[in-house]
Amino acid sequence: QVQFVESGGGLVQPGGSLRLSCAASGNIFRIYAMGWYRQAPGKQGEPVAGITSGGSTKYAEFVKGRFTISRDNAKNTLYLQMNSLKPEDTAVYYCNRDPSRADSWGQGTQVTVSS
Repeated sequence: QVQFVESGGGLVQPGGSLRLSCAASGNIFRIYAMGWYRQAPGKQGEPVAGITSGGSTKYAEFVKGRFTISRDNAKNTLYLQMNSLKPEDTAVYYCNRDPSRADSWGQGTQVTVSS
């Protein structure tokens, strides 16, 4: 069972940037399609971005043009570069396989966008 550990969150002002990382255990990360997901307080979780094992990407409409998902298979790591952050991006961000697996959720990393 692969496990994921997210990091890189924090407090940032509107318009700022953050880069999230997701470290995966095991040695078969490279074959997984992966995704970033988020859950804001009082709201359901939602997918943010996804990337296939071959590097094809997809994004939710609300982050297109602002967020970039990438992966480094040699480092077993998934990234999410977040630019032009908005207060509505405030949430706990998680990585998981795509489609997500219930037994693979990590602790997430908190992103707070506020002035």
